[in-house]
Amino acid sequence: MAHYLKNITTVSRRLRKLRFFTKAPIFFTNPTRINPQNCSAASCWNNCGFLDRGGFGYSTSSVEANGLAAMRLEDGGETHQEFLRWRNGGGIFHHLASIDPSSCIEVGALVHSMAVLGADVHIGSGSIIGPGVAKGQSTKVGYNVALNNCTLGDFCIIHNGVCIGQDGFGFFIDEDGKMLKKPQNMYAKIGNHVEIGANTCIDRGSWRDTVIGDHTKIDNLVQIAHNVVIGKNCLLCGQVGIAGSATVGDYATLGGRVAVRDHASVVSWVRLAANSCVTKDIVEPGDYGGFPAVPIREWRRQVAKHRISSKEVKIRPDCKL
Repeated sequence: MAHYLKNITTVSRRLRKLRFFTKAPIFFTNPTRINPQNCSAASCWNNCGFLDRGGFGYSTSSVEANGLAAMRLEDGGETHQEFLRWRNGGGIFHHLASIDPSSCIEVGALVHSMAVLGADVHIGSGSIIGPGVAKGQSTKVGYNVALNNCTLGDFCIIHNGVCIGQDGFGFFIDEDGKMLKKPQNMYAKIGNHVEIGANTCIDRGSWRDTVIGDHTKIDNLVQIAHNVVIGKNCLLCGQVGIAGSATVGDYATLGGRVAVRDHASVVSWVRLAANSCVTKDIVEPGDYGGFPAVPIREWRRQVAKHRISSKEVKIRPDCKL
């Protein structure tokens, strides 16, 4: 009996220490499993719902790993054994997620199973990291971001409201005239040092991965459809829309509200003026503008000619319309 009380005292001290670190109540998920006849400090610790120290990844239902205390979650009497609370920030993560101890998951954020978070990753409140999502080191995710079916490189910045990895907009009409959805089974791959502005959407691929190259910077409210491939060091300004299966080379600059049609290709070192529309492949580097996009000098001549012709056309006072 003395041995049993000693072990219970040891467990109580550990629980008080864990309560101090988590600042949250401790739930005994299965206290009936404790047997006074066959009780040790380790077994009492496990039976109370807490397991031994783990490593980098988590494969237990409740763990105190690398000094970061985690606890089971209870909601209305129902125990969610697969989800735990992350000490550094207070967010929720699945026990099958692999999370570096230096990562921060803020309150209200959720990390699903098989997700991988590297060192110094920061997840803002309200963000959801879907199953299997991989994030490189020092990547920062803002508030209310949804990541699914995607991978992110190192040192990326994802601003508030971004959605990456959702299904693309692809449909076809069957023999009966019904609109059916095309399968969207590929991924979205974001390179290193990429910055994505608020409320931008990047769809997953259908027949090839959607790819954003290293060091590319994307402004707010940009739509990148499925199967799009964007090269390195590109600059996409606000409200740019790139249709499905388009390809943009390296060091391309797209001004505000530029549109690129589906399956079009733009070579490297191209600059597109604001409100331009790419309707066919651009095969030579340079500056382009207009609808459809043409070399910038030709577009300026078109604009000048239109202004001159509009001034020459005058309506006589005695002319009846």
